Amino acid sequence: MIRMRTFLLACTIALLAIPASAAEPPSTALSGPALLAALRDGGLIVYFRHTSTDFGQNDDQMTGYEDCARQRNLTDDGRTEARRIGDAIKRLAIPIGEVMASPFCRTMETARLIFGRATAAPAVRGGPARAESPERYAQLRKLLSTPPPAGVDLAIVSHGNPFAAVAGTPHLAEGEAAVIRPLDRNGFVIVARIPKDGWATLAVP
Repeated sequence: MIRMRTFLLACTIALLAIPASAAEPPSTALSGPALLAALRDGGLIVYFRHTSTDFGQNDDQMTGYEDCARQRNLTDDGRTEARRIGDAIKRLAIPIGEVMASPFCRTMETARLIFGRATAAPAVRGGPARAESPERYAQLRKLLSTPPPAGVDLAIVSHGNPFAAVAGTPHLAEGEAAVIRPLDRNGFVIVARIPKDGWATLAVP
């Protein structure tokens, strides 16, 4: 009996010593040419946080989404960043279908500078601030779980907090993008995060 207990204890210790990753499913992460190939195939969602903004401004006094003067807006650097991202996506020949953006001025401007177009979509920023419940971001969660049309990728330009609420931390940096594979009823998985200056490296082996 003592020998059996010793044996079981040894087995337990051995199992605890196995790295957690050994028991996890194969990684879904993509990078470099493999990530570029997946983006070119379509069927993914690219979620951007808006590019660099002026944190000396805030949205406290805004009267509506069209009231850009009373919102936190892009800086000149932020506009340059967005244009560079757009140029890189064009050079990489990534097929972008619909472009959805939070109605705030900084997100709409980022989307238009990257893609030349944007549809205002309140769903991508979540429900009213008073609705601090799991349902606040239900529409965003559903959107990220729904595959876009075959052959194209869906682009979303929104904010850091809504994405962290449905995908977890760390937060996206300004200008950073998360590449998402929708799994329909099974939710979604993040396959890559691309910093604002990382698009050009996708074609590098």
